[in-house]
Amino acid sequence: MKTIDCSGLSCPLPVIETKKALEEGHVDNLAVIVDNLTSRENVMRFLQSQGFSVSVMEENEKHRIEATKVQSDGKAIKTEKKLLVLIDGETVGRGSEELGKILMRSFIITLKELNPTPWRIIFMNSGVKLAVEDSPYLEPLNDLLTIGAEILCCGTCLDYYKLKEKLKVGRISNMFEIASSFLEATNVIKP
Repeated sequence: MKTIDCSGLSCPLPVIETKKALEEGHVDNLAVIVDNLTSRENVMRFLQSQGFSVSVMEENEKHRIEATKVQSDGKAIKTEKKLLVLIDGETVGRGSEELGKILMRSFIITLKELNPTPWRIIFMNSGVKLAVEDSPYLEPLNDLLTIGAEILCCGTCLDYYKLKEKLKVGRISNMFEIASSFLEATNVIKP
């Protein structure tokens, strides 16, 4: 089993190092060592997206993620439409801030009526403020979670606005996962 130690690296570097290890050659078994929960979750999600089953063991205050390539059963993979929504601000359009907030609320409420419904909704820059406590958008965002949308919030953006501890809907993500989401999406919309 190939092992890479990503201790001391902050996100997205552990995911990037894991990706490099997979690209170096045919890898069926891989162990990745990280020293924080965010890196653990991000590396696990990345490996799962690459067709690996994963398990985690704790070792001396570190997380050892062991991944094994899942064997294909030879059946055709159904192509699924994946609608990605990028929200990078608190308002829609330019001009009146008050009108922009009204339009943003309408946009978020309308997302659950789309076909296909959003696969992922990514919040970046000041858009992360819509997913934190006291946001008037929490109810419609929770409705989107209920119908299966993933909500990702940029961790760097949350840190910048000092809101990481106030996140109420969705999960913290990193730039590698966000950029990869754009590649994986079949359609991208931005208000």
